[in-house]
Amino acid sequence: MMRHGGKLLVECLVALGATKCFGIPGESYLAVLDGLHDTRGQLDFVVCRNEGGAAFMAAAYGKLTGAPGIAFVTRGPGATNASIGVHTARQDSVPMLLFVGQVGTDMKEREAFQEVDYKAVFGTMAKWAVEIDRVERIPELVARAWNVATAGRPGPVVIALPEDMISAFTDVAALAGPTLIAAPCAAPDDLEAIRAMLAGAQRPLIMLGGANWSAEGADALQRFAEQSDIPVVASFRYQDQFDNHSPAYCGEAGVGMTANVRRLMSEADVILAINVVIGEMATDGYTLLEPPVTRQTLIHVHPSDLELGKVYQPALGVVAGPNAFAAALSPVAGGWTAWREAARQGYESSFVVPDLPSPVDMGKVAAWLRDTLPEDAVITNGAGNFTVWPGRFLKYGPKARLLAPQSGAMGYGVPAAIAAKVAFPSRTVVCFAGDGDFQMNCQELATAAQFGAQPIILLLNNGIYGTIRAHQERQYPGRVSGTTMENPNFVALAQAYGFHAERIERTEDFADAFGRARASRTGALLELNISPEAITPAQTLSQIRAAALSRGTDK
Repeated sequence: MMRHGGKLLVECLVALGATKCFGIPGESYLAVLDGLHDTRGQLDFVVCRNEGGAAFMAAAYGKLTGAPGIAFVTRGPGATNASIGVHTARQDSVPMLLFVGQVGTDMKEREAFQEVDYKAVFGTMAKWAVEIDRVERIPELVARAWNVATAGRPGPVVIALPEDMISAFTDVAALAGPTLIAAPCAAPDDLEAIRAMLAGAQRPLIMLGGANWSAEGADALQRFAEQSDIPVVASFRYQDQFDNHSPAYCGEAGVGMTANVRRLMSEADVILAINVVIGEMATDGYTLLEPPVTRQTLIHVHPSDLELGKVYQPALGVVAGPNAFAAALSPVAGGWTAWREAARQGYESSFVVPDLPSPVDMGKVAAWLRDTLPEDAVITNGAGNFTVWPGRFLKYGPKARLLAPQSGAMGYGVPAAIAAKVAFPSRTVVCFAGDGDFQMNCQELATAAQFGAQPIILLLNNGIYGTIRAHQERQYPGRVSGTTMENPNFVALAQAYGFHAERIERTEDFADAFGRARASRTGALLELNISPEAITPAQTLSQIRAAALSRGTDK
């Protein structure tokens, strides 16, 4: 059957199991848009308002579902706008396919209108960047892109679509279906070696990360940790991959990690790191684990051999998928109950927050949400000091999910929440957003309204770029520059997009307002009046400034 390359491409994606894609239309890939015309209800195209928002949605979709999140953007500016999502997917280790328009092959390397060398631009950011050079190769290259995105350490793949390649006609067959690639498994000798290392430990610790855990794999690891009495910490923004209610769970190794987690990392003598890309955030700037050889005995298990020995030289490195590895573990008896109990107690005590000097006290709001949210809630956030509340003061059970960018990208939370509602319309999705963070992608509320994917947005409005102001006061106390904002009427803005919206002035008004938000069929935005003084749970902005002045750090 003769049809153009755009339709062939869409046929291949459908065969691979794709059901949703996100993007901004562009004249450079009109043939693909034509192919998507016939797949409504099968492969839906969610029309976004900015390529950055579309790419964030694709990255979040990949993190939430484990299948590649797919985005389509036009050439040049479309691709560069979308690069933020590619970077986020890479650092989050989640599968993503970004299809970008490209000038025709007859115009290459002439600096044609909006021409970009995608292999050069995305070569170090994506797992693979490729340009289709013949229409007949579309099935081959799409299948390879899908496999590269999902295998080993999952990540983004960029596929450039020259106009003449996707508009050309061909009768080549589409893909018949996905390729099943088994995850690598640990060898019996490696499992025995790991058991011996753990059995000889006085203070063992498990660290886990990555988004490609199955429910069965997470359950298996939890059983192993509980039966062995070994404490568990999650790497930065992956605390949703282990049941926080388990007596083995002891916190997150990430930005602003608690003294309890820092102590665990420092005092552990054997660390079993599973599916973790061990980086700056999880090691407090490479200080808790010092490269290249740690004083702790490090066992590093990861599905990609490229992650083993990249920064840290492990005592034992094992190439294995997290789920198969966890299923193969058997309990180890080592008498670590007191070590694990102290670690768990330290985690539980971290939820104690003093009254905050703010009209809306986020410590009390987080405590209420912790007790009230449904067990399968999806929480999202972008970047800013406000992320401490969903990151450290909520508990994630086995059905809950957290979509938060390891890249520290502002503007991620709103698109991620929309993607979550696209994927799972019936689940409660709550986005935490600062006022600066929200305004980076607030236009995607139009996408939410158009496609019936409206989350609940908690907009913490303190009128400042909080994270930068806090750093500013630490390093240049009293010299405020570039960190104050004049904000719009957020309630009116959300209402203009068809959302239910309220401004919450007092802590005691939050619960009823959240009930109205959950009951709304249009999605909701709750603007919370937050004082800039309540910059962290433990220290006010004035205290940060005073401490810096007392140290004589004024520049």
